[in-house]
Amino acid sequence: MGSQLVQTLRQGVWASLTGGWYHDPDQNTFNNSCHLYLWMFLLMLPLSLHLALPPTTMALSIYCTSVTIFFITIKMVNYRLHVMFDKGDVVPPSSLSDVIQGAENKSNASDSCLAAKLSADSAALDCRDLEYNEADLEHPSPQLTTADNSSSGIDVHSHPDENDPPDLNVDADGFLRIPSMFRKYGPGGRTHVRGLSMDSGKDAVLIADRSQNKQTTMTSSKSDLEAKEGQIPNESNFVEFVSLLESINSTRGANGIENPPEEVTHEEDRAMEEETSTQEKPSRKLYYKLKLFPGKWVNILYDRLALLALLDRNQDVVENIAVVFLAFLVAFLGFILLNHGCFKDIWVFQFCVVIASCQYSLLKVRKAFSASFHSPLDVFQGHNQIVAYSRAAYFCIFCGLIWILEQMLRRKDLPVSTVYGITIVLADALKFLRDILVGITYCFPITFLVGLFPQINTFMIYLLEQIDIHFFGGTAATGLHSAVYSIFRSLTALSLLYGFCFGALKEPWDEQHTPALFSGFCGLLVVLSYHLSGQSSDPTVLMSLIKSKLMPTLVDSEEEGEDSEDIKDPLPEKLMNSVKEILLSDLVVCSIAYILTFAITSSTVFLSLKVVLYALAGTVGFVTHYLVPQLRKHHPWLWISHPVLKSNEYSQFEPRDDAQLMWFERLYVGLLCFEKYVVYPAIILSALTNDGFSLSHRKNCDVLLMTVAGMKLLRASFCNPSFQFVTLIFTIVFFEFDCSRASETFLLDFFIMSIVFHKLSDLLHKLHFIMVYIAPWQIAWGSAFHAFAQPFAVPHSAMLLLQTFVTTLFYTPLSPFLGTFIPPGCDDNNLNSIFYEYLTRSLQHSLCGDLMLGRWGNYSSGDCFILASDYLNAFVHLIEIGNGLVTFQLRGLEFRGTYCQQREVEAITEGVEEDDACCCCEPGHLPHVLSCNAAFNLRWLAWEVTTTKYLLEGYSISENNAAIMLQVYDLRKLLITYYLKSIIYYLIHSLKLQTWIKDSSITEALVSYTKWHHIERDPAVFSVKIDEDYVHCLQGVTRASFCNVYLEWIQYCANKMEEPVDCDEDSPLVTLCYALSVLGRRSLGTASHNMSNSLESFLYGFNTLFKGDFRIATKDEWVFTDMDLLQKVVAPGVRMSLKLHQDHFTCLEETEEPAILYEAISNYKTSLVICHESDPAWRKAVLSSRDTLLTLRHMVDDGTDEYKIIMLYKRHLSFKVIKINKECVRGLWAGQQQELVFLRNRNPERGSIQNSKQALRNMINSSCDQPLGYPMYVSPLTTSYMGTHKQLRSIWGGPLSLDSIRTWLFSKWVRKDNLTSCNSGGNMEDVDCAGGSSSLSHNPNSITSQSLSLYQARPNRTSHANRQHAAGLAHQIFSTGERMLRMLNKCNI
Repeated sequence: MGSQLVQTLRQGVWASLTGGWYHDPDQNTFNNSCHLYLWMFLLMLPLSLHLALPPTTMALSIYCTSVTIFFITIKMVNYRLHVMFDKGDVVPPSSLSDVIQGAENKSNASDSCLAAKLSADSAALDCRDLEYNEADLEHPSPQLTTADNSSSGIDVHSHPDENDPPDLNVDADGFLRIPSMFRKYGPGGRTHVRGLSMDSGKDAVLIADRSQNKQTTMTSSKSDLEAKEGQIPNESNFVEFVSLLESINSTRGANGIENPPEEVTHEEDRAMEEETSTQEKPSRKLYYKLKLFPGKWVNILYDRLALLALLDRNQDVVENIAVVFLAFLVAFLGFILLNHGCFKDIWVFQFCVVIASCQYSLLKVRKAFSASFHSPLDVFQGHNQIVAYSRAAYFCIFCGLIWILEQMLRRKDLPVSTVYGITIVLADALKFLRDILVGITYCFPITFLVGLFPQINTFMIYLLEQIDIHFFGGTAATGLHSAVYSIFRSLTALSLLYGFCFGALKEPWDEQHTPALFSGFCGLLVVLSYHLSGQSSDPTVLMSLIKSKLMPTLVDSEEEGEDSEDIKDPLPEKLMNSVKEILLSDLVVCSIAYILTFAITSSTVFLSLKVVLYALAGTVGFVTHYLVPQLRKHHPWLWISHPVLKSNEYSQFEPRDDAQLMWFERLYVGLLCFEKYVVYPAIILSALTNDGFSLSHRKNCDVLLMTVAGMKLLRASFCNPSFQFVTLIFTIVFFEFDCSRASETFLLDFFIMSIVFHKLSDLLHKLHFIMVYIAPWQIAWGSAFHAFAQPFAVPHSAMLLLQTFVTTLFYTPLSPFLGTFIPPGCDDNNLNSIFYEYLTRSLQHSLCGDLMLGRWGNYSSGDCFILASDYLNAFVHLIEIGNGLVTFQLRGLEFRGTYCQQREVEAITEGVEEDDACCCCEPGHLPHVLSCNAAFNLRWLAWEVTTTKYLLEGYSISENNAAIMLQVYDLRKLLITYYLKSIIYYLIHSLKLQTWIKDSSITEALVSYTKWHHIERDPAVFSVKIDEDYVHCLQGVTRASFCNVYLEWIQYCANKMEEPVDCDEDSPLVTLCYALSVLGRRSLGTASHNMSNSLESFLYGFNTLFKGDFRIATKDEWVFTDMDLLQKVVAPGVRMSLKLHQDHFTCLEETEEPAILYEAISNYKTSLVICHESDPAWRKAVLSSRDTLLTLRHMVDDGTDEYKIIMLYKRHLSFKVIKINKECVRGLWAGQQQELVFLRNRNPERGSIQNSKQALRNMINSSCDQPLGYPMYVSPLTTSYMGTHKQLRSIWGGPLSLDSIRTWLFSKWVRKDNLTSCNSGGNMEDVDCAGGSSSLSHNPNSITSQSLSLYQARPNRTSHANRQHAAGLAHQIFSTGERMLRMLNKCNI
């Protein structure tokens, strides 16, 4: 315990304070000394220069130049050494005897130093003389390095008089020979021999020369073993792996792992060798060539692991340049602040410590330090290189801001302004901000110790996302590329709008006349806001669509590669089609919107409609976002016991059809669209018109702010206006009645209040979560300690309240530690994860439409929901809410979760309608109203049931225990019978049947099966208990007994074929069927370990065949003539037999008839997917929405070993939709990061994951990514579009495009024109037209009138594709009909 505490303080606390430097006892003296001197140099250089030189540009230049040269030198040498190790240019040691002699005389402290010797041309000649011959390895070992007692080198100690170079070659037998210097002998001359499998497929044999009685030892440090144990040995580093595996084996043997007999007898001798290996001994050294110039090089006595222990590696040149630039920037900004006098007295030393820690982190970052005190991403993804840049990047950001503020404070003309009645002295505000930034810079060591700062990339995502949301009306960011893309498109649109607005407001204009340029600005503002609100922040799908249009050949080649793998995912193409529909729709909608906006803003209609618009927005918002959602909740206002507005499926037990569209859903969609596209655009355009008129007269420089506010409010209204009406009402009431004098303009007031209300909403969610979580009656009172612990928690509650306000201001989780971004993960390789993947696809199809229909209640970006059913429990996180799109992530929980999860599931599913209690008594409750206790308890929950019957397409799972179905021998015999009949069916229906029958090699191999007296007598395979054709007196199976049972079935299947096949008793077909039946049963016996009579062995063997793993005996190798005999005959027969065996329990007599059995197999072959869950075809079938699937699953859990027959049926699943407080989720996830990553509490039964019904703590924590949680499946970020929802599409008619408009016009007017043209005009034309029509109708070759009648009889509600196809067909019919009518008219004339 004490050593662990010291290690934590050393590697955690101290390393965090210094930027990564600490004394590591596991490293040698050279590495620790280098690290110490590096840190001291980086600390003392700025401190001494600042104290010794005046604060001039010269001192700044000296310091920056010194740091830059220092980092360039270190990084260049480090990079060149790693390149040298990658090339592996080894110098044989015999040509460098003088260097070896000098290395042998070195002390232990300097063993790891770089020994360099400049070699002349003569040395080069010696090295060329000593190169390996053609039998040697082509590539010498890039890591074959030695150093005495180094932290990462491998010492190969040989006898002093051995000077021969290593002889690495391949003998005549193709075995790799290991030289004597790498062999290990034990006492008595026995050699420890190991065989390693090489990548090339050759065996490696250690050939020991027993005649030489020379004992050699190979030692390696602990860091070598840990670093090398996971690598794969190859021909270039084979010798090193031999020595490593020797040491690894000795280490494992000491820990109780069983060693080979020869090693067990010499444990004491090996221990003595390891103890003496650290002493100075004459050793053979291997050097690397570091080429400096052509013909000149330096011989380096070092190795890669020692170099990695000394300095971090930067992979490429760009990364090295970035490190040098960051080091220069830290030096420049830090020293320039010292020159400006921002730091005084002892704080100068503290600031120099901060500078040294930032620069040192660019050279060496301890992995333990980075994983414990920076970000949980290091735990998920190993050592993250971004950690090395985070501290320096934060330093540059803060120091850059301080420098800018210092430059601004030097100005004497800083203004004093009044905003909302508050006088702001800009100089005082800047000084206050500068002091705060200086204080944060002082606290860098403590800040990084407790992990308050996330990684720099996470910080940039957060910063850009918040700027885009609060200032430009953005939605969300899903990554760094997404954040940069979102802010870039917002700034592009803003720059375009600012130009129009500035041009329109240059000159004052009359109140009764709005300039055309300003109307154009308003139209462009609406158009750009609408378009940006309907686009996802992730440009991946859009880029894929552009790529498919600009480079179709490249896309086609990629699709061909996917088709070759036979696993093509339909989702990308579906997403691209949705984006294409949106873009085509925006082309039409934006054009219409621009024209309407330009026309309306050119008039003076907005000058007198402000009050009407405000009242309309408040009324529509109240009805749409408060009244209707409350009436649809499971417990409206948490008082009523059932929903007032019920869906059609509310009273159904198992709904079988899609959810019906209710009248109140149509009303909700209509009001929502009216609010989004009419009311709020009108309010904002009215405010723009009024504010533009006042700005044009006051000549204020508020054009940019006006443009920003207009774009932000319009985009927010288009995306999600759920809370806009509350913000609007509060803005009007506050600035019209409470603080009318403090008001600026309505547009600016509305803009500021939208930001304030966003923060207040977060604060309300945080306070609600805290109150629910710490309420005394919610605590599980386990001891008397709680009785007096609660009052003492008051100071902590006060601190928690302050923490709540601070985290609300910065939009961070409640936990102050490690509040970083949790990246999307992947599934847990659990077989049940495919169901959650299919659930994700179903949500992708319908989620956006269901949200717009109000089936999930009110929602906003960041909301969290739980979908709970009988066995599926999924956590859905809404990431981005756009105009007609929703980006979400689904996390699947365990089917049968832990005890804590089950308790929380029960809390979700149990009803409170039967609760009659009121305080301590049970007086009952009014009809349709909850009791007082039930209503009180519902208000103290961090979650709420919003929908009780939410239908979603999924798979219903039914499982049967295979052991029960095959317990009796007769049932196993029936399975074997179906197995053989299925093989016969697939054989006869194969297209290669005639080829197999006529194949001479197969015919020769099956000669023995043609003889009637041939008997198969394998007792481990054939048994009277399970084989229908077993002959007891002969103790085996014969051709006659086989025909007696299966000939009728063979002949029936053969007669069903179109081409006649000879199927009598002596036919080749019967011989092949008999041979395959023997092969199938022998494969089952082999897979069952020749113990088919045992139920467990039988199930194991059958499951092995079901997976497609066939072990073919020597007698049956004829089947390898064509592998389709196994893959398309025997393997499908195994799987089909399982389904037939399952059916016989419901219709035993029917399956005995050949006709019924044949029809059943034929139907199952096309309609049913039968394969193992690990087969890619299983996943493809599930994602392709196949109706029925069957599989056999081997389940091993908690000591149980069972085989389950799993049957999947596609149907509509019913879920409960539970909305969770999103701050509860963020707080619990951040708390888990703090506890596991920062505090290192790895207890699987820790209190923070125990069940808490009021907060669903266990379900929330288990849904987080590993290692914080244990979800079964975590989906990628998936976007759902409005256009894929059928019911919503039926309301608004689908995306508006030029094709849809043309189709609609053609179907409505062109048809009428063609029909009325026959009834108008002169009498002769009427007669001819009628005659022509009648002749066409009676002509059997004409299809005009028939097709026209069919077209008229089509239902009105068709999809867009059907309407387009029908329009095209009608166009062709009409054109053909017109030509024929004209010909007939000419003939009649």
